[in-house]
Amino acid sequence: MKKQLLAISLFLIFVCCFSQSKAQSELIPISNDINHRIDRKVYFPDSGRNFTAIRPLIVGDAIDSAQYASSLSPVQLKSWQTRGWLGRKIFSEHLLQLNRSDFELSADLLPNMTIGREGSRSLSLNSRGVQVQGVVGKKKLFSFTTYLYENQATFPAYITNFISANQVVPGQAIVHNAIGRNSFDYAYSGGTLSFTPSKFLNIQMGYDKNFIGDGYRSLLLSDNAVNYPFLKLTATLGPIRYMAMYAQFTDDYGLVSNDRTPFPKKNGIFHYLSWNANKNLNFGLFESVVWKPSDISFSYLNPIIFAHPVDQANGSPGKSLVGFTGSYKFLDHYILYGQLALNEFTFKQVFAGTGYWANKQGEQLGLKYLDAFGINGLNLQAELNSVRPYTYSADEEIKNYGHLNQPLAHPYGANFREYVFIGNYNIKRFTFRAQAGYSMYGQDTLNSNYGKNIYLSYETRKADFGNYIGQGILTHLYYGSFNVSYLLNPKNNLGLEFGYTARRESSMLGISNISIITFGIKSSFRNLYYDF
Repeated sequence: MKKQLLAISLFLIFVCCFSQSKAQSELIPISNDINHRIDRKVYFPDSGRNFTAIRPLIVGDAIDSAQYASSLSPVQLKSWQTRGWLGRKIFSEHLLQLNRSDFELSADLLPNMTIGREGSRSLSLNSRGVQVQGVVGKKKLFSFTTYLYENQATFPAYITNFISANQVVPGQAIVHNAIGRNSFDYAYSGGTLSFTPSKFLNIQMGYDKNFIGDGYRSLLLSDNAVNYPFLKLTATLGPIRYMAMYAQFTDDYGLVSNDRTPFPKKNGIFHYLSWNANKNLNFGLFESVVWKPSDISFSYLNPIIFAHPVDQANGSPGKSLVGFTGSYKFLDHYILYGQLALNEFTFKQVFAGTGYWANKQGEQLGLKYLDAFGINGLNLQAELNSVRPYTYSADEEIKNYGHLNQPLAHPYGANFREYVFIGNYNIKRFTFRAQAGYSMYGQDTLNSNYGKNIYLSYETRKADFGNYIGQGILTHLYYGSFNVSYLLNPKNNLGLEFGYTARRESSMLGISNISIITFGIKSSFRNLYYDF
């Protein structure tokens, strides 16, 4: 093992010292709002090749810096918008900015002030954020971003119920104390350092999120859960890109918060190999291992993909997830993509049709249509996600594929099938977004584990055979939303937004129909998933 680490260290030193770097290090936020503005240039660059499934993307790698800036600034400003200091700060500049030949620094306030109604119930979000970011060096080889949010919120009833049951505001922070019957006060922060010493290597260290895949969802690693600390190395050699990431997660399921008892930690390692077979076709191999700190094995530090399944034969206690990805671009507008996640499976049982519990896998199939029907800025997307019961769970809760009471992959956990359709149209400063979805899943009961909750040990499963998607309390969920936003300032993504959401959930337990109307001013570079 020492020889392996020494060899890796020497290789990194060689790459850093003797390579001429033309790459940059500035990260593009994992934001669907940003992605829709740049997807056309990212998927169909002039070079014809790009790596799109490891996110966050990097400016200068996925998209030229000038194209990125122009994509975020859709129209020329009027003279009155740039005439005074206040006009420039509202419409075109960072709140604070310093630009030198070898150093750039900016700071912004990120407000999200929203009011709304759910029937007779008032909703509100008072979120105040601040973000500081910068790049260092004439070649921009080093960049950093840090942010902090302080929030008070009154959520719709179904989100409030989720927070009460799981003690976490989705994707944001653990909450143990409410400021009212239905209101919450919480804060969270994050940030990332990015260093690109050569065109072959990028190193990131941070407390933030990551995403693997080309879809709206990911069955391998998504930005669904709360931030976590990580160290990520990404190496590129011609048509091949390889990622190795080490992360630490926290378990809080069913525990009571206090100042003396720390929450249990668990470690994770992630490997992803991406290969551009040609300018249109990409294949990827994924592997992750989650283990308790007390089960530490130096073999987990092995940066070679699929080394763990070999080590597992020697009694390794970690829990692994293996995955495959693929994407194909065609007709200069379409991207067909998919994923396959394998948590466990018994080959002879896969095709036996017996519903064996250990056949734990998930599938994704999706299609993107960029500049649809020849209309610039109109992007359409359709996606199917399906995950069998008990996928992502483990024999011990602490080794499951979750972090702070949320799945690291799909928000639903397991035991579901989902269809989602998204339309996004950007024209000048306006963005119109519509989403429709249908999901079918099986809820667990108080006394039976039917495989949806990944925090339940699979040792408590209901049965060994006869397992199927939707078992348990069969539930149907219909979800639709429509948003209109007007961009004020592309530097901090500040805009006015009106939204409408309709949600219907039905099962033997009852039917819930809700309609939500919201309006506010929003500045955000993040994805928050409430479509569950």
